[in-house]
Amino acid sequence: MNFELSYRKVLRSLLVVLIASSFGCKSAKNVIASGEASNRLSAKQVIKQHQKNDVDFRTMQAKVRIDLRQGNKEQGLTFNYRMEKDKTIWLSAPLGLARMMITPDKVRFYNKQDNEYFDGDYALLSDFVGVELDFNKVQNILLGQAIYDLKEEPHKVEVSENSYALQPKDQNALLELFYLINPSHFKMDSLQLYQQLKKRFLQVDYKSYQEVKSQVIPKDIEIVAVENTDEVGVTLEFKSVSINEDVRFPFKIPAGYKEIVIK
Repeated sequence: MNFELSYRKVLRSLLVVLIASSFGCKSAKNVIASGEASNRLSAKQVIKQHQKNDVDFRTMQAKVRIDLRQGNKEQGLTFNYRMEKDKTIWLSAPLGLARMMITPDKVRFYNKQDNEYFDGDYALLSDFVGVELDFNKVQNILLGQAIYDLKEEPHKVEVSENSYALQPKDQNALLELFYLINPSHFKMDSLQLYQQLKKRFLQVDYKSYQEVKSQVIPKDIEIVAVENTDEVGVTLEFKSVSINEDVRFPFKIPAGYKEIVIK
């Protein structure tokens, strides 16, 4: 594989992550996880607190540094990042040379350097991780929330290294799912998916959170996707986060671009 730094390769790598996922604002501050997990909390109580602490905003914008690691090769870029909750996730590379927009129906991006574009649904993303993905699951990964509705089936919980280790009582034989919930703000410390038959593993670790206008939002996310012996690592660092400001999502695939088919 050629690891030369290009906007196309970084955006393709970001697509893998989404498969596997006011500027200068001074109101953001780091969230210090000082809580202590208690064996007295039931799974239902942990789930209730986790869902209660879901973020509540209309829009968000930030700078996000995305770094890709595969083998001993690394590359990265800083993107403009915007979200309209439950509707749109948008990324733009410097000078608008490449853009990505994700909506409930579409995963799309284009690259002006190579005159190429991708326009598809969630089938490709779902096939990669072996989990049926949709916009809500991708959004939840970016916001530190569980990707499934935790009230749909019984769960069990135990304390593990000062996190609430939450898992379904009856794990699916084809897909094992684990959440680690932080005892301070009840957002995720980690999401882990195992597919033993397909030798796939996905782990999303939330290294730190930040508070913006009373909303707890991930600051540093580390993602590792493994299939057989192939491993890809991606880190995302969110900076200069602001919420509930008017944002636009300019996106139009230029005429004459070649469609990218990712296999």
